[in-house]
Amino acid sequence: MNPEAQQDVSVSQGIRMMFYMMKPNETSFQTLEEVPDYVKQATPFFISLILLELVVSWILKGKPPGRLDDALTSISAGIFSRLPSLFSRSIELTTYIYIWENYRLISLPWHSPWTWYLTFLGVDFGYYWFHRMAHGGASTSHHHFPVARTEVNIMWAGHQTHHSSEDYNLSTALRQSVLQIYTSWIFYSPLALFIPPSVYAVHLQFNLLYQFWIHTEVINNLGPLELIINTPSHHRVHHGRNRYCIDKNYAGVLIIWDRIFGTFEAENEKVVYGLTHPINTFEPFKVQFHHLVYIWTTFWATPGFFNKFSVIFKGPGWGPGKPRLGLSEEIPEALSQVTLLLRVGFIILTLTSIGFLLDQRPKAAILETVRCLGFLMLYRFGHLKPFIPSLSFAFESSDLKLRAETLLTIVGCIPSTKLNRKRLSWAVNLPYALHQIEVGSN
Repeated sequence: MNPEAQQDVSVSQGIRMMFYMMKPNETSFQTLEEVPDYVKQATPFFISLILLELVVSWILKGKPPGRLDDALTSISAGIFSRLPSLFSRSIELTTYIYIWENYRLISLPWHSPWTWYLTFLGVDFGYYWFHRMAHGGASTSHHHFPVARTEVNIMWAGHQTHHSSEDYNLSTALRQSVLQIYTSWIFYSPLALFIPPSVYAVHLQFNLLYQFWIHTEVINNLGPLELIINTPSHHRVHHGRNRYCIDKNYAGVLIIWDRIFGTFEAENEKVVYGLTHPINTFEPFKVQFHHLVYIWTTFWATPGFFNKFSVIFKGPGWGPGKPRLGLSEEIPEALSQVTLLLRVGFIILTLTSIGFLLDQRPKAAILETVRCLGFLMLYRFGHLKPFIPSLSFAFESSDLKLRAETLLTIVGCIPSTKLNRKRLSWAVNLPYALHQIEVGSN
């Protein structure tokens, strides 16, 4: 890509460029030096679309699409990621050119539409596998094909920058890593055996530009297009730290790769964005390099040569004695809005009950009984967990009556002097009755 070869794009071309809708005859070049720097020319369109998203968000939701400090951090990361290109040609191009000049098998015609479309598929397929290996986490997906889980920690050290934002808007798309290109080139290298560098350079840029517009919450479902292309809905899942979102929807442009290889997940409950272990900073160097520092520290703290090797090349969740990608139960669970509201309600109920007990009010025992049963129900449906894990057995018994009796005994929440046997009877039998209703409805 040659910054000097500024074949200025029109407004129409610029918009189509952002959505991968440019035609082969508009973007085919014989030499690499003729290929424009489309990413640089996209700058005014980045700004325009970010402002448009701001206006639409205010109209639809009455608030901006994100925080100003987060947006500035994302923009600074984008600038940071472009700095190496000021001094030398991208490693994604230099390695490609080397393979093309020394090892190519055939030379497909640079001006052929068939070469253009084949490169589109090849770059997008390479991006899918790079993106997949650059992630990491214990996932429970069921693959249509027996594909090995291959996430690599050192690659995640680069890509995690993009996922560190806890907002999701068009500025998030600009939060790019300065390290990522030093591993991504590997996955595009096979194309150099037959695809001319000038064609590859065009699609490398278009693949990146396409992924800008899908970083938004102001676009919902796109109907039949959801079956084929990557959309804001699909990519919101990819950026989520909810359990169901982990290691899903790696696609760049075509979502069919995820559907084929079993990594697709439709948007379900509200997505909570960011890393599973948030970095809680807007400092640009930490955003870029904090995971690399973590790998370095873990590498020296881990005993044994093969274990040290695994720290670098296995998944981010790996540790001695764990599976390659770590344990899914160690991934912190992002709270849904329903769970959050229920927990807040339970806390208010608990504080009210304490006040009733301290005042020795006549209804204190009944309120405390309701609170304990509320805990039991919230635990039953996964909205609460006991503070002491060893007490979980009290809530996991298949005998609902025994479970309730044990709970009431352990927490000592029903003063026997103020609650007669009849009241205790309905308190114990209520969970059992609810369970019967649940079984009957199934």
